Amino acid sequence: MSNADLRGNRPLSPHLQIYKPILTMVMSIVHRITGAALYFGTVLLAWWLIAAAAGPSYFDFVNGIYGSIIGRLILFGFTWALVHHMLGGLRHFVWDMGAGFGKEAREWFAKATIIGSVALTVILWIIGYAVS
Repeated sequence: MSNADLRGNRPLSPHLQIYKPILTMVMSIVHRITGAALYFGTVLLAWWLIAAAAGPSYFDFVNGIYGSIIGRLILFGFTWALVHHMLGGLRHFVWDMGAGFGKEAREWFAKATIIGSVALTVILWIIGYAVS
């Protein structure tokens, strides 16, 4: 065992620079990023609920932060991450059912997830402003 060639003929894993990025690979990475972003958004939601329970003055303070331009931009990003992650989950559900594995179907699902997440986020915000 002492004379084993530990460095010699072992296969090397290719680096990320070797792979050509394709849309489904990028969508997988974005799905993971949006999943992580949802943790941050859940903290924001919990803070808002705690502020509502703490009293009207603290609730007004938190609503002032969320109502600012930066706060609304963060909430818009959280909404997009939520919708995008949901549509990505539906895409994975279809794959779990054994469908959509062809190249055209994978590309279509990836494009539909991008377009659908942006469109649904904008629609949700338009409805939110129309109702309030």
